[in-house]
Amino acid sequence: MAVYTEVTDEELGAFIDRYDIGGLLSFKGIAEGVENSNFLVHTEGGFNILTLYEKRVDPADLPFFLKLKEHLAAKGLSCPKPVPAKDGNLLGTLAGRPAAIITFLDGMWIKRPQAPHCNMLGQAMAKMHLAAADFDMSRKNALDVSGWRPLFNLSADRADTVCPGLEKLIRDDLDILETNWPKDLPRGVIHADLFPDNVFFLQDELSGLIDFYFACTDTLAYDLAICLNAWCFENDLSFNVTKAQALLNGYTEVRPLSEAEFSALPLLARGAALRFLLTRLYDWLNVPEGALVIPKDPIEYVKKLRFHQTAASPEAYGISL
Repeated sequence: MAVYTEVTDEELGAFIDRYDIGGLLSFKGIAEGVENSNFLVHTEGGFNILTLYEKRVDPADLPFFLKLKEHLAAKGLSCPKPVPAKDGNLLGTLAGRPAAIITFLDGMWIKRPQAPHCNMLGQAMAKMHLAAADFDMSRKNALDVSGWRPLFNLSADRADTVCPGLEKLIRDDLDILETNWPKDLPRGVIHADLFPDNVFFLQDELSGLIDFYFACTDTLAYDLAICLNAWCFENDLSFNVTKAQALLNGYTEVRPLSEAEFSALPLLARGAALRFLLTRLYDWLNVPEGALVIPKDPIEYVKKLRFHQTAASPEAYGISL
């Protein structure tokens, strides 16, 4: 979440009038995240989230995102869902951007997750994968392995200004991952961005998953690989095998991994590290002027990538078949 586009009181009041949620009382920008402009909106009917979809989001993808959240919520998964306007539409326009009102989800994200949090995340992710199995829409992952080199090309000439030798490190890893990326693993809808700030807890119980704007159709185990990177490294970037074991055990309690999925974990985790290194590198080098957002350090994912390069087998992540 972030704020790139400012909205006036008058603009927002007129937009809110299209919904049956009461009059506008107050709103404030939410400055976390990197993708869209988000505001906490307080109306006479309570609290909701207003999201303005910025230029990096393809408007053609928005029906997928919004309908997916409706589908998952109807299946019992705890997640925010879009609020329809009085005319039934889930999507409108505000300040020149596509915009939607999303229900507010109680909870807070955990800044220093422990193994029990990782276990609950694994269970929730597996439940999400199963709940989306009969979702009748699909969306290509624009940041799958085929999209990494084009993204890298936008930053390659400045990569070494961030870290000496980074251009070669990335280029060499792209060669390996493009050649060896698994193609026949189970697929379905994945979240693709389940970082700690997208998972809410209340009193140490998982209360819901948020921010589905990278959701897509891809390899299910790749979602796990993303979370191994996002949840299982300590502040000093040492890998916590106990957290990884808790995450994977939680997932497999709900949806067991096939032998092929299990064997692919080191490569998937390596690819996930590279994918987030590339987006962080691009954002680090291309912060929009005046944006109320702090870009995330790409060097964190350089170190994570190097760890996965040394993982000799799936047992490096704490479990075995």
